[in-house]
Amino acid sequence: MKPISNVLIPALAAFIFWACNNSSASQPEVSAASTPDSTKAPAIVNTPLVAADATAILAKEQVPVLCYHRLRAWKPNEKESMKAYIVPIENFKAQIKMLADSGYHAITPAEYYDYLLYGKALPAKPVMLTFDDTSEEHYTVAATELEKYGFKGAFFIMTVSLGRPGYMSKEQVKELSDKGHTIASHTYDHHNVRKYEGEDWDAQMLKPKLKLEAITGKPVDYFAYPFGEWKPEAIPELQKRNYKAAFQLVGKRDSTAPLYTIRRMIVPGGWDGSKLHKWMKTNF
Repeated sequence: MKPISNVLIPALAAFIFWACNNSSASQPEVSAASTPDSTKAPAIVNTPLVAADATAILAKEQVPVLCYHRLRAWKPNEKESMKAYIVPIENFKAQIKMLADSGYHAITPAEYYDYLLYGKALPAKPVMLTFDDTSEEHYTVAATELEKYGFKGAFFIMTVSLGRPGYMSKEQVKELSDKGHTIASHTYDHHNVRKYEGEDWDAQMLKPKLKLEAITGKPVDYFAYPFGEWKPEAIPELQKRNYKAAFQLVGKRDSTAPLYTIRRMIVPGGWDGSKLHKWMKTNF
């Protein structure tokens, strides 16, 4: 083969340079915007929640809601009528241990509300643990025992009692809230809702709600009727004051507003864990 002449070498180099710079000229341009980005998350579509009507709510399986008041030993002369509201501490501990050992999961009022209204799923074997009247042992005994098992409680507070001897302080209520327990309203001074009229609605429903919200920095959405007693006129008054739901005791639920007449049961002080378990399964 003859060597390439010195004249052809520059021409060949120029041709190669031109070919390399124009090889993609016939290819379509792909902009950065049209290139699929595998790192992008898929778009999230928010499906609106559909609220159940009263009939659908009433048809749902009810969750056992347990109501506690005093947690202390019985006095030697304790009246039998009071033993229904006073649970000795050892009995209380046995009841909570039974729930944990039996696989129950303590839910919050918000979880129960979302289940009843929107059909959101609950954990297996749900139960709600509620405590009325602001007693100090709810902080020193109940919360300590619940937290041992990872349970959360709902504490229905009478604001007139805050800071008084034998009752919780504002700081204790705030601490319970900060730990994930629910702080809810139980009126100002336990005045029976059936007797409310005029200014009572604000004094017993609105002002305690606002005070508790100022203490916790969170909305107070739930209410418990003193003595478990209510009247139909109370429901629109609770709604006006932005309560989502209210709890009575074992009476029949209202056919048009079941969220404002959710059932609870008082746990008698003399029950052990097995008797409580049996009653839970038959009463709800």
